[in-house]
Amino acid sequence: MAEHPVRVGVLSFHDSKESKAILNAVEDFGHEPVWLREKNVLIRFTNGQFVLEPDVDVVVNRLLLSTAKQPTEAVGFANTIARFRPMVNDPDAAALASHKIASAAAMVDDDVPVPETALALGTTMLGQISPTFGDEFVYKTTVGTHGGGAWKVRQTDLITGTVGTRRAFLQELVHTDRERPRDLRVYVVDGSIVGAMYRYAADDDWRTNIARGGHAEDATETLPDGVDTIAKRATDAVGLDCAGVDLIEGNDGWFVLEVNPTAGFKGLFQATGRSPAPHIAKLAIERAGGSVDTTLVAMLQSTLDDSIPSCVPMTVEPIEGESPTIGLTERVVISGTTDTKTVIGRAEPVASQTRIDLQLAAAIGAGPIQVSDAGSDQDGRNERKPIVDVVVGIAGTEQTVNAQVEDRAEATYPLLLGRDVLADFQIDVGTRYQDGSTETLGK
Repeated sequence: MAEHPVRVGVLSFHDSKESKAILNAVEDFGHEPVWLREKNVLIRFTNGQFVLEPDVDVVVNRLLLSTAKQPTEAVGFANTIARFRPMVNDPDAAALASHKIASAAAMVDDDVPVPETALALGTTMLGQISPTFGDEFVYKTTVGTHGGGAWKVRQTDLITGTVGTRRAFLQELVHTDRERPRDLRVYVVDGSIVGAMYRYAADDDWRTNIARGGHAEDATETLPDGVDTIAKRATDAVGLDCAGVDLIEGNDGWFVLEVNPTAGFKGLFQATGRSPAPHIAKLAIERAGGSVDTTLVAMLQSTLDDSIPSCVPMTVEPIEGESPTIGLTERVVISGTTDTKTVIGRAEPVASQTRIDLQLAAAIGAGPIQVSDAGSDQDGRNERKPIVDVVVGIAGTEQTVNAQVEDRAEATYPLLLGRDVLADFQIDVGTRYQDGSTETLGK
């Protein structure tokens, strides 16, 4: 008698390679994938019963809390489903992992090594504790992703207890004898190591994130002694079923920087040739009582099938239609390390990078300034432009980007929004923000 297929729901409100790969792996295993998105999910309580439409037997939680407009609502929604359906990555554990201080507390409580860390709610207390971190240290927001919200600062740099709307904390800058900064990403699924990679920082940067131009190399078969145990313990301490664990080596051993509940697959797959997707799909299927051919897992992990899944809902708007719309110019809340300003920014989708006026950058304490290779000028000379990290709030979203600093004193707009900000938006070039209202332009 053939086994009844397990209906596996992937709870994801964003269009990502990871969600697609997990859904495709479920189907390759002979089970039924269901993409649970904002526009196709209904929850009801009727006659004392919980009803989920479309219904599933188990859920893979891929909600991105670090970039969510309302993370508390997202956690509450996931918890509602988790009351009645098994879920891979418990919502509360995912929320804990997304907050760097809370997750560090869980690891310290379980004797997992983390760098020296301090969170002060007030700027005065922050100033009092910062001298204990040496001349140079790391300044981070409690929630961040892709290396955003992290700065390497010195004692002479002015910092405050918040960056934009987020709390910020201090962390030891772990020193090594290596010339080029690197860290280690270990992907853990159900207590096993799926793959691992060393990540090396891009030129003129100290952060190793692939999303910020870093590069990676396979470390799966050459993990240093004890690192696999630390990565598994960190995942367990936070309470996750699967996670990307980031570690860094210091002169006194390895430390865990963070545990990411929705870590990306692309960089890991490029470096190792291994995809976590079939391992996550297998865990979900088995948690619902189904079975998976383990030889098929080994075969599928050597590909990253991020094609559009067959289960994409056809009765709702296509994925591309879910992007919010902004005008040619928009009200933008922009934050640095010391202040927040509200300005009118102009969309420049042909530019890859956001550009900020020098005076505005100084006013919000954007920095420290780094230098980036901007290509060649008309004479063939290599141009190098100053860049700073800024937090950009627009249309109810907030993200951290590298902005190029330039003198825009004579320009109409102090901020030009590039594709780094606009990637998730549709642009209506016929509207602009003016005097607190949106104006439709004549053709």
